[in-house]
This record gives sequence, C-alpha cells and structure tokens, in this order.
Amino acid sequence: MIDWLRRAPREAPTLEVAGQTLPLVLRRTTSARRMTLRLAPDGSEVRLTMPRWGHSADGLEFARSKADWLAAQLTRLPRPVELRDGAALRFLGEETILCHDPARPRRVRFADGQLHVGGPAEALERRLVRWFEGEARRLFAADLAHYCARAERPVPRLMLSRAQRRWGSCARDGTVRINWRLVMAPEEVRRSVVAHEVAHLVHFDHSPGFHAMLAQLFEGDIRAANRWLKTEGRSLYHPFG
Repeated sequence: MIDWLRRAPREAPTLEVAGQTLPLVLRRTTSARRMTLRLAPDGSEVRLTMPRWGHSADGLEFARSKADWLAAQLTRLPRPVELRDGAALRFLGEETILCHDPARPRRVRFADGQLHVGGPAEALERRLVRWFEGEARRLFAADLAHYCARAERPVPRLMLSRAQRRWGSCARDGTVRINWRLVMAPEEVRRSVVAHEVAHLVHFDHSPGFHAMLAQLFEGDIRAANRWLKTEGRSLYHPFG
C-alpha cells in the first residue's frame, strides 16, 4: 500500500499499473468540479486533476480505483519506434521511411516518401525534430493565413507548442500556439486545429457562436478530425517524446 500522507514532502506519489510504477502528478484547479484522470501521451505518468478543495488522500484512492482502466490505456499506446535506418515515421499522415547513412550530408531531405539524413546516429533525433518543426512552422503559417482571411481577422503571432496535452491554444493577446507534432497528422486533422484556434480569435469561448464560426471556417468534417485526434493522437508522440 502507498501511504501518500506519510511521504516526505518532496517525494512524489506513484501508482502500480500493469507491473509498472508510474508517477502520479496532482493538479488542482479552480475550474475542476470533479476528479479526472489521464495518462500522459507517452505513458510516462498518470495525471490527476481535482478541485482545490479536494483531499489528496481521496485523489490517491480515486487513482487506485482506476488501475484497470489505466492498464487498458497503456496497452493502447503505440510501440516505441527506434530511430534507425529503415524505421517508419509519419509525415502529413503518411508512412515515411527513414533513410539514415552516417556518411551522407546531415541535412534532412524528403523525397518519394522517404526522409534522407546523414551524420552520427546520436544526433539523429535532434536533427529530425528540427526538420519536423521547420515543416510545421511553414505549414501552420499557411493554414493560419488561410483561416484568418476567411474569418476577416489579421494574422496573429504563431508559435510552436510542445505541450503534452493540448494540440493548440489561443492566448488573450491573440498569440496562436500549435503543437508541432500535428505536422505528422493528416492534413485535414492539422488544419482543423488551426481553424479551431482562429475561431477563438472571434469567440474566446466554446459558445454556440464559436462552433458556428468553426463550421464556417473549416472545410472538412470537424467531428471526424476530432475522432482521429482522440484515437490516434497519442501515436504522434512516438518516437519523439
């Protein structure tokens, strides 16, 4: 048994899930009306959100009661991808083969469904992430300009996000942040997130007016895009955590 209340203050609580010991991260918010539990996209931790008035011991008991559910979530996580020559990655929703030759130039080149890159293997992930982020910024900027034109709004500042739980966000100052991993998703999924954030430039809420604006902006099936993110979104965190 884990006695959360008797732990040293700096020692984080853990949960035993399917034979694994996972950190339990507690987050209290003023907006929470009940306890909710999430598994990190890469399966590295369990995240518990609860009201500010809630008791830590109750939160731990709630998390323990969901051990079977968490175990099922772990089994659905994509298997880790080893970054090596011949590995299958995603780019724009399609399977892309990694072609790594240490003797070739380090610059990443995409051609015929393949990503060609050289240089030492130990720096491979860093170079690939940098390339994916560059492609993400280019595509997101074009998407943002497109939907801002449709919404008759000036194009705001764009920033890439590395968030673990959110695909996009729109700040009060108008700054739009989009998760760079969406460059690996199908085009309609990526564009649905950008359109969602542009709709927030007009309606800073999720009111009927917001949803009407989103339906006006986005040309595709927003429900299908949301379903894809719910069922496949975690796969975008592999192999880049």
